[in-house]
Amino acid sequence: MSSDVVRVKEVMTRLECSEGRAYKVIKTLNDELKKKGYITIAGRVPRSFFEERCLPK
Repeated sequence: MSSDVVRVKEVMTRLECSEGRAYKVIKTLNDELKKKGYITIAGRVPRSFFEERCLPK
């Protein structure tokens, strides 16, 4: 079963990047969500938001 959140290992795999870069991507996405008024959890980002912002359509 697929989770509603994406964690660093999945970001690394899907974006083919290092662990450090994956954490930066997650932080950037969480910062965007915070500006919109959402509560975030460090090291995790909602799957739908990650796919919308980081993956080609």
